[in-house]
Amino acid sequence: MPKASILIIEDNEDLCQTLADVLRKGGNKVRTAFTGGHGLGILSKDLIDLVLLDVKLPDMNGIDILEAIKDKDPDILVIMITATTDARPAVDAMKKGAYDYLMKPFELDQLKLVVGKALETHNLKQEVSRLKNQHKDQYPDNEMYGEAKSMLELKKLIKIVAGTPKTSVLIQGESGTGKELVGNAVHNWSARAEKPLVKINCSAIPENLLESELFGHEKGAFTDAKSLKKGIFEMANNGTIFLDEISSMQMSIQPKFLRVLETQSFRRIGGTSDIQIDVRIIAATNRNLEDCVEQQTFREDLYYRLKVMVLNLPALRERAEDIIPLANLFIHRMNKEFGKEIKAISPEAQETMLQYRWPGNVRELKNVIERAVILCNDPELQGEHLPLELQQGNSQMATSGEFSAFSSDADSLDEMEKRHIANVLKKYSGNKSKTARMLNISRSTLREKMKNYGIT
Repeated sequence: MPKASILIIEDNEDLCQTLADVLRKGGNKVRTAFTGGHGLGILSKDLIDLVLLDVKLPDMNGIDILEAIKDKDPDILVIMITATTDARPAVDAMKKGAYDYLMKPFELDQLKLVVGKALETHNLKQEVSRLKNQHKDQYPDNEMYGEAKSMLELKKLIKIVAGTPKTSVLIQGESGTGKELVGNAVHNWSARAEKPLVKINCSAIPENLLESELFGHEKGAFTDAKSLKKGIFEMANNGTIFLDEISSMQMSIQPKFLRVLETQSFRRIGGTSDIQIDVRIIAATNRNLEDCVEQQTFREDLYYRLKVMVLNLPALRERAEDIIPLANLFIHRMNKEFGKEIKAISPEAQETMLQYRWPGNVRELKNVIERAVILCNDPELQGEHLPLELQQGNSQMATSGEFSAFSSDADSLDEMEKRHIANVLKKYSGNKSKTARMLNISRSTLREKMKNYGIT
């Protein structure tokens, strides 16, 4: 029988205790209530998967409780228990959303069978939801590829971190380095792998909606709250939450998020009770959170609470030995997609790729190879198939002295990136859309880098 959180609402205390003992032996977490009011109180505080509900209770009618449960959360499965031989109450309950019913007296084997089927249904729904939230791609940038020393060390560290399923993780790296893939790996290699992995991009959701997305809201909490909404903390219970671009989280929400980290509990908007959860938090950022703390845009206590374990992703230019193998992997996959038979990359094209700085990292490399594969009809991919900006970028760096500076220790990589972005912006008269396209990054990433580097 699948394991779950079960609530039994039954006024016969002996029967209630017997049912609870049987279900606990199956590894389930079981709560009991002898009245409808007590049961509804438990439902407001705990995340319950299945309810065993007596039709007749001393304080409330079981059908009314069923309606209240379904109105609050339609996903909770309810099995009705009735002592009457009249089937009408059971039929009425089924019409109003009950999963099944048991007629007293019933055998414990019958109880196990009905509960087992209900929990299988519940787990199937959860699995469908989990798969919908997992963005699995067919390309190798989803496979944590890399033979550079820095990548091999990163993989070892990921497996160590995955073995501690409650530890918060902070993933740091430039845009396009694969922070989400690392988050996937931490989850998939952990004991939570079969549970939900729920992802949210903190910068992609307006400030007035992010709190509701994270914590959910009760029906009637505000004007448009026409029904209960589960937030990602609730959806990810027993699993993992991946929060991308955590530096964009508004200061007003950060204290509530910190409380979730510290207490593993939260309260829906408009709610009156705390709800206990068990989740691992993985946060990702392409910004230096210490700088955000100094700029007072990120709470210091939250920063230290998140950085229990930090995973730093190297930029593609810092592991140049992976560029050509990665490109070949992309070509192999895209040959199948586009019906091509490209066998190799010419020395000239390889040199161009190795000299380029790849500000968009692996994501940019994948996009460049996809474009080149589409254009190439020969067995060998040539330099002419690469985007013009790669060739121009290298020639501009060489003629302006940037390339030699890149090769020396005189300037940091950040300084080089800053100068390169400034030059491209200047070339396009400050047009951010054209600049972002030339750099193969998004406008939001360009704005973020301009802000970080103080480029106006």
